[in-house]
Amino acid sequence: MACRIIEQFRNLSITAIKISPHFHETTSGLKIIYEEEGYSIYEETNRDTTKDTSRLLLSGAGKVYFAKVLDCRLRFVFEKIMDLIPEDTPIICESPALRKFIDPGVFIIMSSETTRTRKDISHLLTYPHLKFEFEELPEMPVIPIEFEDGRWSYSR
Repeated sequence: MACRIIEQFRNLSITAIKISPHFHETTSGLKIIYEEEGYSIYEETNRDTTKDTSRLLLSGAGKVYFAKVLDCRLRFVFEKIMDLIPEDTPIICESPALRKFIDPGVFIIMSSETTRTRKDISHLLTYPHLKFEFEELPEMPVIPIEFEDGRWSYSR
């Protein structure tokens, strides 16, 4: 979904953020920006891997940041990333855990009838959100959102 939105709004030079609690080995192209106890922040520079951050860049994001972070540092790390981004820049962020702290313009939840997810997202359903099925994306020519006056919103 994030890639589709970035492609749809390619002219906006969206900044994409991917935040993960998993401290996996990094791939080539991730340029370290900050690294301290409990977190690492990178900028993705490689469009040629199968990683989500590479696909976001390939889709047309102006910049892509990736953070590996413990939950106890999540809000701090997000604010640190936000300090890197010019004001009024459209942002797409993939981080279910961040929803506890941030009220986004549009909060999208993806689900699937055919794919079983390992994550329990039931707690996220209590927040205002848009929900889409993965299976309906190929038939959806336009994602029904817009970016106006510095904010994402649902376009009915």
